[in-house]
Amino acid sequence: MKKLVSLYGVPSPLYNEMNDRAKEYAAGRNLEYVWVPQTPFSPESAVAALKGADAGIIDVQTYDKEIFSQIQDTVRLLVRYGVGFEAVNLPDASASGIAVARTTGANAQAVAEMAMAMIMAAKRQLLPNRSVTNSGVWGAKMVGGEMRGKKLGLVGFGMIARLLAKLFSGFEVEVLAYDPFLDADAMKKAGARKVELKELFQEADAISIHIPYTDEAYHLVNADLLGLMKKNAVLVCTARGNIVDEEALYEAVRDGKILGAGLDVYAQEPLPASSPLLKLGNAVLTPHVAAQTEDALWAMYKKAIDIAADFFQGKDLGRDLLNPDYNKA
Repeated sequence: MKKLVSLYGVPSPLYNEMNDRAKEYAAGRNLEYVWVPQTPFSPESAVAALKGADAGIIDVQTYDKEIFSQIQDTVRLLVRYGVGFEAVNLPDASASGIAVARTTGANAQAVAEMAMAMIMAAKRQLLPNRSVTNSGVWGAKMVGGEMRGKKLGLVGFGMIARLLAKLFSGFEVEVLAYDPFLDADAMKKAGARKVELKELFQEADAISIHIPYTDEAYHLVNADLLGLMKKNAVLVCTARGNIVDEEALYEAVRDGKILGAGLDVYAQEPLPASSPLLKLGNAVLTPHVAAQTEDALWAMYKKAIDIAADFFQGKDLGRDLLNPDYNKA
């Protein structure tokens, strides 16, 4: 029986329950499942946990040659719990003969629902109106906007973006999408009109970011693009920090150039208490929890275990495998 060590999660009633469930499910797939929470994480503690394991489930921390070189004798696979993998050095993993995979799509519904919630909260100005309620003086109620019949702009048109478009289908929105990797026909079949980035920012009443973080994506959403937005439009990002220029976004919301915003990810996490974003009345700010629902958490545990079981059975991992060039010797 292969040994699968999970480094994800912290001791709590929820994660204790999830890992008990994961252990039982893994046994049914002929895997020995061991949970070793990293509190706090360090390369040394990760190595100690993975020594002698056949596979591991990892979180967002950096994994590179420092770790790979010490576990490569036994570890053949690491599964990223989630989808972001920018902290994993794939060339180093490949050189060490370690395959790296991710739980593609397992949390897509949760993230799409969070993006929708943020859009609606910002459009209806829920946070400013909560402040009015708290004040006891109801003369300064904030008037929001609707999404029915409006334009939804999606930067990136992968699984999460398509689910978000589907969630908004009942609002009879027109979906505008920017994705240089998809042609217009493919987008049309999925219910979206392919547009260039500037056109999307000019026309959309709500914009949601759904692209991976790369060097090219750094501050893709900058002051120039924000300056093209409608005054009553909102911008939401549940993808990765540093795609949106936070200073430019702060100024756009503060100065009333756009109605509001929603962010679940930041350039620095946790978001510093000194961040000016915290001063904004109509900014929905959450601590990187878009994928954190009980349904999504279990979907990711289950998929990570399934990936490991399939891998050791010699099955093709398809798009879940991030480094198909890994040295299998």
